[in-house]
Amino acid sequence: QGPDMPLSRLRKAIEESCPHLASSVQIRLKLMAEGELKDMEQFFDDLSDSFTGTEPEVHKTSVVGLFLRHMILAYNKLSFSQVYKLYTALQQYFQNDEKKNGIDESDMELTNTEELEGKMEKEELDVPLREEEISCSGPLSQKQAEYFLSQQASLLKNDETKALTPASLQKELNNLLKFNPDFAEAHYLSYLNSLRVQDVFSSTHSLLHYFDRLILTGAESKSNGDEGYGRSLRYAALNLAALHCRFGHYQQAELALQEAIRIAQESNDHVCLQHCLSWLYILEQKIFDSCVLLEHSVNKSLHFGLPYLASLGIQSLVQQRAFAGKAANKLMDALKDSDLLHWKHSLSELIDISIAQKTAIWRLYGRSTMALQQAQTLLSMNSLEAVNVGVQQNNTESFAVVLCHLAELHAEQGYFAAASEILKHLKERFPPNSQHAQLWMLFDQKIQFESAMNDGRYHIADSLVAGITALNSIEGVYRKAIVLKAQNQMSEAHKLLQKLLIHCQKIKNTEMVISVLLSVAELYWRSSCHTIALPVLLQALALSREYSLQYLASETVLNLAFSQVCLISLNILHMAIEPVLAHGAVLDKGCAMFLVAKCQVASAASYAPQKKIEALESALLNLNEAKAYFAKVDCKEQLRDVLYFQARLFHTLGKTQERNKCAMLFRQLHQELPAHGVPLINAFK
Repeated sequence: QGPDMPLSRLRKAIEESCPHLASSVQIRLKLMAEGELKDMEQFFDDLSDSFTGTEPEVHKTSVVGLFLRHMILAYNKLSFSQVYKLYTALQQYFQNDEKKNGIDESDMELTNTEELEGKMEKEELDVPLREEEISCSGPLSQKQAEYFLSQQASLLKNDETKALTPASLQKELNNLLKFNPDFAEAHYLSYLNSLRVQDVFSSTHSLLHYFDRLILTGAESKSNGDEGYGRSLRYAALNLAALHCRFGHYQQAELALQEAIRIAQESNDHVCLQHCLSWLYILEQKIFDSCVLLEHSVNKSLHFGLPYLASLGIQSLVQQRAFAGKAANKLMDALKDSDLLHWKHSLSELIDISIAQKTAIWRLYGRSTMALQQAQTLLSMNSLEAVNVGVQQNNTESFAVVLCHLAELHAEQGYFAAASEILKHLKERFPPNSQHAQLWMLFDQKIQFESAMNDGRYHIADSLVAGITALNSIEGVYRKAIVLKAQNQMSEAHKLLQKLLIHCQKIKNTEMVISVLLSVAELYWRSSCHTIALPVLLQALALSREYSLQYLASETVLNLAFSQVCLISLNILHMAIEPVLAHGAVLDKGCAMFLVAKCQVASAASYAPQKKIEALESALLNLNEAKAYFAKVDCKEQLRDVLYFQARLFHTLGKTQERNKCAMLFRQLHQELPAHGVPLINAFK
């Protein structure tokens, strides 16, 4: 099926399946290559004899029989000059192998046999199989070219790392097109290859050439009659719309989509119209909430028997409803219905997408345990699709998303080494030039940023902001504001957060709106404006509850409790502490326990002396727990605050030795991490 492989590799392949046959093949090839032309003639005569007799060696209708008859027929059609050309090519093929592996007898006597075998094995291993299989000096046959194209297309879809690099693949495609410029499928693979490197010009050029060649060669007309020409045109317009949409050229995409819809309506092609409707939803959601359009698309897709399209519609609908704050149980029911479709039609890729979607939804709702469970489910799944040996089915976008979430979950729990290992695995699986590499790049930068902020290395965190902004502008601006806030540049941070708040409200990014509101409230605390912070926090709380963002709601309640550190705070805390301890990041758990201790101290002011001592000792226990959490994520700034608070409490209780120990540790951290003139313990986080 593929181009000719070197003789050494062919011999090795035969030895693995049928060892005693390998020597016979070698002897026969040597006899022909070192003999005369009549030896090759004799070989084909012997092949013809295999079918004769009462008990022939090969049956004419068997797979091997059909192949041999096809080969004999092709040989008999050759002219004398073509036969001679074939013979010289065979000689050259054999001699090339002899030159590669040939070693003088004198060298063989001096060389250890084991060393020689090891050297040969190393040479074979050093050359990648795919490169050697594909590299060819002359033109390929139609079947060889089709096999090469289908193999590479499959690898690009399922396991991009095993496909040829973009430059190598383009070189091979250019060679193919040099011998056959009208080979439509080669143009389409060139289009897919250009998409890998985000080359808008080359991808558009190749896509248009593909449909031009498809119409010129009449490939569509043969299978679709008179409809073939129109079918090519409408799918060309649809693919062009998808291409423009991918690169963010929404106006051009809309024009191409209108053209596709017009041609599909003229031809009464309902399948094409359903695909157009799906893309129309993607374009319209950039402008307004097009939920009705999507529901219509799902119903029509089910009506016309398009399960793949219907399932993608359900996935998009669930995603939209999740951002709109619908209850998690209803979303999971909808995903369960789509899963039934997947299993019924064995849609392996969509099963992966569905599980990745569930992971993301649980993360959005702040249920890290459920998200972790879904991530592990996908990673331990086996593919349903039958694929070539060595082709993994888990190098798709779904696995990239799940692994990124897994890395972030580990980092949140203070397991930075484990998160680093996951990211290293992601880098190997999705190299920087692959189409899903941006996912892990963003998560990698975010994890490094959080680590630097925890450690008080604000200059390093600031240097990472540019990288985050390049991958996600909203995340980048938000993190720039956090760095400015940490560096006590309050007015600059406030201006940036206000601009970001307006932008996020405009694009309806509720999760980021709440995060920005919490940061704004913290700025007010740092300026000792607790009364101004309260309305901001209440707005954040209303939004987080309206959109079912339980974890953000819990964090907002903790912030509210800090704003009014008094008796009522302990009652408020009970509402939020459980979800934070169950699903929260280690840093948030530490902050929550620290806040509990502060509230206990504030409440103890009005207690009787004995009860006050008990309350302060209980607060010390909570401070120890908070200190353990902060130490786990190496958050020195918060550790310093805890030690300061502990020293004050030990002084109140008259425990001089413990107070001095805490004071010494505080002094060490304070020298390492100066407070820049900001009063200590002035914020929840």
